[in-house]
Amino acid sequence: MGVKKEPGCSWIELRDEVHKFMAGDESHPQTEQLHAFLETLSDKMRKKGYVPDTSCVLHDVDDDEKDNLLYGHSEILAIAFGILNTAPGTAIRVVKNLRVSNDCHVATKYI
Repeated sequence: MGVKKEPGCSWIELRDEVHKFMAGDESHPQTEQLHAFLETLSDKMRKKGYVPDTSCVLHDVDDDEKDNLLYGHSEILAIAFGILNTAPGTAIRVVKNLRVSNDCHVATKYI
């Protein structure tokens, strides 16, 4: 009997439609836009002093890949979706099934 972790999942409602994001999921119609936006956003965040906390990445991969995995967290994908699809200054509310990782908490402050 093995222990299985429930995958991270976040929801955001936009124009009366709920959008669901799973950790590492690339099935959303705007996946390419989201990843391009997150790449640009990551550069801006790092220039402001953000340092990714890869301690929550449990995969046995190199540090660069760990950084990339952090941007696949469901709440970061949902936030990026909200930013791309709402007017500047609009409040973005994300609901999540698990606790937010330390890195996502810090990254959200920079966003």
